[in-house]
Amino acid sequence: MESKYRVNGSIWIEGKHGAFIGHGRVLLLEGIQKFGSITKAARAMKMSYRQAWELVNSMNKESRSPLVETASGGTGGGGTSLTPEGRRAIATYRKLNDEFSRFREDLTRDLKL
Repeated sequence: MESKYRVNGSIWIEGKHGAFIGHGRVLLLEGIQKFGSITKAARAMKMSYRQAWELVNSMNKESRSPLVETASGGTGGGGTSLTPEGRRAIATYRKLNDEFSRFREDLTRDLKL
């Protein structure tokens, strides 16, 4: 008999000052990687530029090295890109989240309610 309940939850990584990276922050980083712009990534997420910048700034401060680098405008134009540390943070979070999803599925399957 299958339970009508399921185990649910979210996973995020915390640092000394609170949340470091979680689902929403990973989506923001992936948007920055895709668009090369904090503004465009924020717009795609229906988030204000200010909120996106604050999230990027907090991740950069919490990390051993920056996850996101910005370049000022000029002849070639400005832009934003992920550092190797930023790409590694995404991969690490995705791996942890996949394992956590399997854990939740296992717990749900074993529910006896």
